[in-house]
Amino acid sequence: MCVLFKNNMYFIGVDVGTGSARAALVDNAGRILKKSTNVIQTWNPEENFYQQSSEDIWRSCCKVVREVTEGVSSEAIKGIGFDATCSLVVVDNDGLPLSVSKNGEREQNVILWMDHRAKKEADFINRTNHRVLKYVGGKISLEMETPKILWLKNNLPKNSFWKKVGKFFDLPDFLTWKATNSVSRSLCTVVCKWTYCADQAVCGFWDRSYFEEIGLNDLSQNNWSAIGNEIFEPGRPCGNGLTENAAREMGLAVGTPVATSLIDAHAGGLGMIGVGLKNPTEFKHRLVMIGGTSTCHMLLSDQEVFVDGVWGPYYGAMLPGLWLLEGGQSATGKLIDHVINTHPAAKHLNVTDGVRAEDCLNELLMKMAKDRGLDAIDRLTEDFHVYPDFHGNRSPVADPTLKGTIVGLTLSVDQENLALIYLATIQALCCQANVTALPVRTSTEDDPVLIGSAMLAAAASSSSKSSAELHPCSSSLRDAIALMASDARTIHPSLDLQEYHKRKYSVYLEMLKHQKMYKYIMSRNP
Repeated sequence: MCVLFKNNMYFIGVDVGTGSARAALVDNAGRILKKSTNVIQTWNPEENFYQQSSEDIWRSCCKVVREVTEGVSSEAIKGIGFDATCSLVVVDNDGLPLSVSKNGEREQNVILWMDHRAKKEADFINRTNHRVLKYVGGKISLEMETPKILWLKNNLPKNSFWKKVGKFFDLPDFLTWKATNSVSRSLCTVVCKWTYCADQAVCGFWDRSYFEEIGLNDLSQNNWSAIGNEIFEPGRPCGNGLTENAAREMGLAVGTPVATSLIDAHAGGLGMIGVGLKNPTEFKHRLVMIGGTSTCHMLLSDQEVFVDGVWGPYYGAMLPGLWLLEGGQSATGKLIDHVINTHPAAKHLNVTDGVRAEDCLNELLMKMAKDRGLDAIDRLTEDFHVYPDFHGNRSPVADPTLKGTIVGLTLSVDQENLALIYLATIQALCCQANVTALPVRTSTEDDPVLIGSAMLAAAASSSSKSSAELHPCSSSLRDAIALMASDARTIHPSLDLQEYHKRKYSVYLEMLKHQKMYKYIMSRNP
């Protein structure tokens, strides 16, 4: 492997999550030197509708980049990488925001990933049983982009919306477009969320018959220019780097290499896949779990494997030459926030600067277990159970209509009751990940998502023409992983608790079965 980096070289990773934009200054060994965060606005005009502003998001990105690069020579910044939620961005023919709101608010031109307005459209698409659906576990999610575009076509005025559409972007691709003026799309976004067809045998294509069958054949006009006809692998340089406008807004040099982007969870996968491995390129068949507002579970394989209810296999979506399988939970961090913030006792927690509600509850749980003579806090929930699909099930059940369930409620509303609900929620979320009692490895760096974006930047920097003298040899994301993957902390399971958690998991499965049974009972005509 060739040496890609020299001293005094830094990379910028930018992550746009559900509620904030973040940036990190990362060195060539994958260490985060500085971070900045800025909140982005979300509108929730009605149930299941979540909208954002691409202008607000871009301003936030520029702000956090300026903050992490303050005092650093722009010449030392060798590349920038973006990741973002798989949200849908709409711009008109002039590249200006085009509202996705029923009320036409111009700045609200982003349908957030967790928006569930397109259930009817997703159901319609799934009834087609089109061949592209086999690559999304057999059933498209209403969180993906073609159901949302179909909703826009069906529900917004044709003259004031559909005729004015210039381009649809996945948010990660919108960011690289704003940075470089390049309309290229990432293979990650279009394969995972747009039904783009990519495999080892062909270069990739949009399946025209799919768009014809669902009523979106308009998108094929002008060689698919509205949704993308230049598809690049993640980490490849976009355009000619930062434009004058973008460079000025970010305080960086014109032409700074910009990498083809990744979805946020996939950037986390990139940052985690090589953690703690003696050979950081031997990561096939390693399950990575990335948690945030939602949680994604990702597995790379050199074989095309189909699993009902599991997204993929997606060819080249995270790393070239490998298939990606992806599952996940639609609400995890958001669910934990919800169960805490809606409880009457939340206002009585001793939350201060540097002390989170979760810290208070974790401390209280330790005390509760000790007072009750229990060997572990896990056993506090023997009579308290949560089924966590408050925002539907992403996979493997693939049912967005599922709801949450809590068993064990009493009249108590004190802090101990809140602690039990919190613990049972955590346990339910963990049941959807793994109950095999295997060791878990975490990164010694506290933000692998930002490191993953910085890896993109490193790959783009070493591939760009402007960096030819610094990096005379070829590069890839695999090289970046090998050089920038962090060490690992290993958390070993308590085998004494394995039987307890098996019983908890059995309860979890019964709660799912019962919910389906109740829906069946209530759907029957008398």
